[in-house]
Amino acid sequence: MEYAYRTDIGKRRASNQDYVGLFKNDSGANLAIVADGMGGHQGGDVASEMAVSHIGYAFADLNAADIDGAAKWLIAELSRENDLILERGQQFADLTGMGTTIVAVLVYGNKFVVANIGDSRAYLYRRKHLLQITEDHSLVNELVKSGELTPEEAENFPRKNVITRSLGVAPDVDADVNTYDLLVGDTLLLCSDGLTKTVSDEHLAQILADSATLQEKADEMIKQANAAGGPDNISALLVHANSGGASDD
Repeated sequence: MEYAYRTDIGKRRASNQDYVGLFKNDSGANLAIVADGMGGHQGGDVASEMAVSHIGYAFADLNAADIDGAAKWLIAELSRENDLILERGQQFADLTGMGTTIVAVLVYGNKFVVANIGDSRAYLYRRKHLLQITEDHSLVNELVKSGELTPEEAENFPRKNVITRSLGVAPDVDADVNTYDLLVGDTLLLCSDGLTKTVSDEHLAQILADSATLQEKADEMIKQANAAGGPDNISALLVHANSGGASDD
């Protein structure tokens, strides 16, 4: 497996509330996480860092027998972290209401689990095609699904930043969790909405198709988001299966 990432403050934010983590444990499993914090003062910073660092630390002890066990572990950890962030936010006035989106990929042999809460996304780039494999938990996406907005109208919807699920805000956490086969040659992209709201899927696919190194591709994504105005923090994390996946027959 090969990894690369870049996170950037963008052009208009006072601080970077995104947090990125890469982890590997003794069983050979790999975990990649992108979290996009929200909340006043330093609340977003605290929530996103808590989520990534706590889950990453717990990952060292993961000893699942198979991918289903790994998925159950990830669901349990997200629930546990939701309680911790909620509790911390209730303890300190300046952290009240803090929370974070999160998207995580756990690679276990030739399969991977994707979990997400909020509008940070995961994409799968396979055979020169880019596919979004998470669904945004956002107001604008709900309106598009219900037919109240067209995809074109959604582009200029004034409340695009309103998310309908997040980690650490409510007592119950509802993550989407899905398992996929991993093929040699696959590239996974995990990113915050600071990237996807400024760089189109078509442009992301063009960057991934380039012969540049994985790190250069992550850097280019950040560069393009900033060139488009950089209205938010931007994070791009790439995972490339140069080995370890199933054969692409």
